[in-house]
This record gives sequence, C-alpha cells and structure tokens, in this order.
Amino acid sequence: MKTKSIRLAFLLALFASTLPIYAQQTLETIYDGVEFDMPKVKEASFPDFEKSITEYGAVGDGLTKNSNAFKSAIEAVNKAGGGKVLVPRGVWYTGPITLLSNVNLHLEDGALIIFSKDKDDYPLIETSFEGLNTVRCLSPINAYQVENIAITGNGTIDGSGEVWRAVKKGKMTDSQWKDLVKSGGIVEGTNWFPSQSYLDGHNASSSFNVPDITDRAELEKMKDFLRPVMVSIRESKVVLLDGPTFQNSPAWNIHPLMSEDVIIRNLNVRNPWFSQNGDGLDLESCKNSLIYNNTFDVGDDAICIKSGKDKDGRDRAIPTENVIIKNNIVYHGHGGVTVGSEMSSGVRNIHVSNCTFIGTDIGLRFKSTRGRGGVVENIWISDIDMVGIPTEAIGFNMFYTGNSPVIEEDQSADDEARQENLVPVTEETPVFRNISMKNITVTDSEVAAFFMGLPEMKLENVRLENAVLQAKKGITAIDAAGLELINVRVLGTDEIPLTIYNSQGVKVSGFSFEENGKAAVRVLGTSDNVEFDRADFKSPDKITKGNGVSENAIKLK
Repeated sequence: MKTKSIRLAFLLALFASTLPIYAQQTLETIYDGVEFDMPKVKEASFPDFEKSITEYGAVGDGLTKNSNAFKSAIEAVNKAGGGKVLVPRGVWYTGPITLLSNVNLHLEDGALIIFSKDKDDYPLIETSFEGLNTVRCLSPINAYQVENIAITGNGTIDGSGEVWRAVKKGKMTDSQWKDLVKSGGIVEGTNWFPSQSYLDGHNASSSFNVPDITDRAELEKMKDFLRPVMVSIRESKVVLLDGPTFQNSPAWNIHPLMSEDVIIRNLNVRNPWFSQNGDGLDLESCKNSLIYNNTFDVGDDAICIKSGKDKDGRDRAIPTENVIIKNNIVYHGHGGVTVGSEMSSGVRNIHVSNCTFIGTDIGLRFKSTRGRGGVVENIWISDIDMVGIPTEAIGFNMFYTGNSPVIEEDQSADDEARQENLVPVTEETPVFRNISMKNITVTDSEVAAFFMGLPEMKLENVRLENAVLQAKKGITAIDAAGLELINVRVLGTDEIPLTIYNSQGVKVSGFSFEENGKAAVRVLGTSDNVEFDRADFKSPDKITKGNGVSENAIKLK
C-alpha cells in the first residue's frame, strides 16, 4: 500500500508539472467559445469611498471579538452610498458578518478573519439547505436580498468548521483520530460528534442533514447539528467574490442561492479531506454566473450546480441557467464539477472548459434519483484533464442513494428484475439530456466512464468525443438512449473496454482500445439499434452480445 501511494504521488507530481497552461480568463475572454446565447454578467462596482474596521474599534489580535466593528463599518459604507470596508493585516476574530448593498468587504494582504467558535453567536433562521426549506444556524458571512456586493482581496476567511463538524474515523489518520477524541466530544462506533446537541440532531434526522422537525424548541435542542454554510448569499443581484481564500467551513463553503449576476473568480477554496459536506462552491437556482481561475481542495464536491430538492425544489421553480465554468483546478473533492443531486428546479445552459482534476473521487459527476424531478439539459464540457481518479472519471448516476440495476449476461434472468424496477414517469422523474463532452484526457484512474439512466427515463443524447481514457475499467452504459462515442480511446483496462446494457440508439465510431485477450465490446439486455464503425473491429468476435439481444440489434457500417 505504501509503495502504491508513493507511486501515485510521483505520478500526480509528474502530471501537474506537465499540465497545459491554460490562459487566465478575463471578462473579455470568458465568453469565447460558449455554445449558447450567454448574457453579459454584470460586475459589481463601488464608489471611491473607504472605511476601515479599525475606525470602529476592531483589534486584530485573534482574541478580541470584533462583531460590532464589522457591523458598524458595513452600515457606515452602506449609508454613504457604497464603497469598501477595509480589513487590514491582522487576525480578526468575529461573529457573523452581514453584508449590505453596495459594500465591498476587502481583505488586504495578510488579513485573516476567523469566525467565533461560540455557537450562541449564530441564531437559528429560516433558510434552505441541501435544496430543502429548513431552519439552520445563521451563516458566518450572510447576505439576503441585497444588490451589488463583493468580497475581494488576498486575505483569508476561516469558518472555524472544526467546532461544527462530525468526523468519520476512516477519513483520518490514527494520530489525527486520537487527537480528536482527546479534545472532547462524543464517540459512537466509528463516528465522532462535537456535542450531545449535534448527536441529538443526527439521530433525529430523516433526510441525512435536514431533520423533519418544525417545532422550534426541539430544533434549539439540536442546534449544533444545524451547522451553517460559511458564505450564504440569498436572493441577491450582482455578486462578486474575487481573490480571497475561503477555508474550514462548518458545512458547504460558498452558497449563492436564487441570485443573479454572480462572479466567482481567483479564489482558493479549501477544506480538510475529512470534512463531511465540505463542498467548495454550491451554485443553486442562480441565473447568469461566471466561475473561473479558481482552485479547490475540499472534503466533498468542489464545483456543484444545484437547483433544489424534490417537492421543495420543484415548487421553487427557479433553474440554474447560463453558467460559464473555465480554468479551474480541483486537487481533491468528491466531484470535480458536479450537477445534482439536488436539481429539481432544473439546470440548463452550462459551459465547462479548461479544467484540471487531480485525485478527485469522481471527475465529471452527474447525479440524481427518483423523486427529484427536474430537467438537466444543454451542458457543454470540453478540454478537461484528469489524473488519479479513484472511481469514475466520468460518472452519470440516476440511482444516487438508491438501488441501481445489476448487469445480467442472460436477458431472461433480467426480465423479472427489470419489470420490478420500472416505475411510472411523473413530475418526480429526473431528466438528463443533451450533454456534450469533448477533448477529455484521463490517466491513472479506476473507471473510464459510467453512464446510467433510469429504465423509465433514459439518459438521453449524451456525446463523448475525442477522449483518451486510461483506467483499470472501461466504459459502461446502462439505460442510455442516443449515446454517441466518437474517437474515444480506452487504455489500460484488463476488462472489456465497452459494455452497453439496456440501451438504444447507440453510435460508436473511431473507437480504439488496447488488446487484452478479451472482447472489446459486449451488448446486453434490451439493447437495440447499436451501431459500430466496421473499420474499428477487424475481427467480428471483438463484439459479443448477451442472450436475448437480436441479430439485428447490432449494426456494423
């Protein structure tokens, strides 16, 4: 195991040293090559007016609580018509910061904001988390129904997440775990909880992180469990985050929700690897957004596109649309760029390009499940480099948190199980369609690609073009319709490079693979109208089919 880790570290370093250097994006170049009609995003701007928090008594010793100084400086700038609130070099300990319209919170070089560990500073409020209408603690940085706001500069913002989060033993080293247990808290099995209040909420939660409880007194008893996202910007317009490091969040790191004209650029977004729900950026039900020139190293999904969950999300009816994501690096995360699983208001018109994922659990990640509803469509992804992906480099999973079908070689063995797995199509059925990926490079990874729709709602019109995928396992497509694999090369697998199961209208052209003594393709289940380029398969036995697949189901052209 140690030798394997050393080898992977060497490969990661080698890969990083040879990465293509993508041009830094600017507001002049960010719209180049975008496939849809993208409105120009408004950028926040401010009058030439400044107030320092030190003018209101702030002390940068890391000990003095500066909540009132931040509040007073922000209110003064807002009342003056807008400008900068300056945070000088120093360690500024504070309770929650509420941003007001026309205020730029500017962190000068060397400035460090650390949020209070006293949970009494964070009252319960009505908000949304994981796509559901709920009650959570007030976020360390929060804004609600404001316009023209920014957080800029080269400083650092720390959310003191260690006092909020539960931790799984398996995500820590032995020494880290021992130190954590010694610090206090409660251990149950292989989980550490920061307090009894947190554990009470954990035990009462029916939806993972959102308790199905409305009684305010009961929620107060489990307040520690209701940990906030670090930066919550709700129902606001013209939002700019440019420059700072955002780290150590209690839950998600940055969460723009139901907002318009959002620019996220030049950020360093960090969380420990063991931080459960430690997402980097969750853009939810937002319109017209730019995400570029950022780096992420987080404990959960890095760049997430969401739009609400189940009925709460469908009732909201605000999709995430018109988003450009360019020139970002993800060093760790559950997903590099993720759509879902909360996508019940829909996602459309998304451009992703020139991104690098180094060791993310999954690279390009699409996830949903029955009950969500919503339509994800018109997604264009290009020029993506990945290395050391321990699961799927490209992953589509419409059975997220559910029971996915088992591939059967024998169609007759699958018939009964398949009938049990079919459900009616309703407003609760998620739809993923019209997704294009091209110029994708994957090395030293586990699974090249996994495409899985639902039996009752196929993953529709997904195209993968010009891809080189080096992985231990090849490509699997389950319940897909209109899937196209064009000029795709699968390297390194000792298994069958391509499996097509219960899929229709599949087109494979320019497909290449390393010989490993096995068939190159197997077609199984109810698959039909599967077309291959005859030039790709000089030996007909390279394509095999399962029992029940008709002779006419496979075409060589």
